Amino acid sequence: MAKEANNNKPRVKVKFLNVLLVLLGADLILLFAPGYGILNFGFDIGEGLAWTALIAGIVLLVLGFRGLYQKR
Repeated sequence: MAKEANNNKPRVKVKFLNVLLVLLGADLILLFAPGYGILNFGFDIGEGLAWTALIAGIVLLVLGFRGLYQKR
């Protein structure tokens, strides 16, 4: 019975490019976040670069999640 219930779920296709965009955006945020980023603790990279990378990371996350899943 439980196996038949799982077959009713629609199959989805995950786009590889969108997965890469999500990973790249998350990496930018983790590395360059102003005050909390991993590279900000070790090096003085400057506020301008940190905020620019943070905004670019958020944009990449939004673009990546927008078309991540598609119906087959």
